[in-house]
Amino acid sequence: MEKVPKSTINTLIIVIAVIIVSLIILPYIGENPSEENTVEVQGTNSLKVNPDLVSVYFNVETKADTSEEAENLNSEKTENLTQEIIDLGFNEEDLKTENYNIRPNYEYDNGKRERVGYIASHSLKISFSSNKTDLIGKVIDAGAESGAGISYISFELSQELKQESKSEAIKLASQDARIKAESIAQGFDKSIGDLKQVSLNEFYYQPWRLYDSGGVSSGAEKAKQAVSNITPSEKEVSASVTAIYELR
Repeated sequence: MEKVPKSTINTLIIVIAVIIVSLIILPYIGENPSEENTVEVQGTNSLKVNPDLVSVYFNVETKADTSEEAENLNSEKTENLTQEIIDLGFNEEDLKTENYNIRPNYEYDNGKRERVGYIASHSLKISFSSNKTDLIGKVIDAGAESGAGISYISFELSQELKQESKSEAIKLASQDARIKAESIAQGFDKSIGDLKQVSLNEFYYQPWRLYDSGGVSSGAEKAKQAVSNITPSEKEVSASVTAIYELR
């Protein structure tokens, strides 16, 4: 029996492999999603919302030779602030800690840095109904009486109102995307089919600052002057979505 050359065997193997690969790939040719007849649109929406909270942000800062002394002094001022807030009719838990830290305090002498003690800093926040703007001045005074500085004051959305506004803005942005897709389709004598893909680009909301100390905690008078005769007004929250629809 004549022996089959090795080169012939290798050729047959390659041919068989090509046939197998072709049988696997051919059924999927023409099914690339990127080649589908689709339209991509962006839907947007903005809502006017009345903020339902006023938030006052305090900063209690104390300096001492040791970290323990700085911490004790800070705790004393914070306790005084808490009592002042309680005296206004709030509960103790209404005054919430935003941040707390103790760090070395350095000074420079002839370009040389030298540690001269420690700084304890305690950031706190209290929120109340935006209908009670008359409380703003009293809360600011409470901070001043206890030795706390005012970092900033904002109109804000409560968590409940924020979620409600977010849901509504996203829903309306989605409807806007569908309207745009339908209009485009009609312009080409087509209609939209299945929704192929959708993504939330953003939901934008930011508290509206009534007063900002610019990073340096201020006293009561400057803060009170900045917020005098201010009443809450409607502010915008917005949402944006991207949707891809089938065209048919």
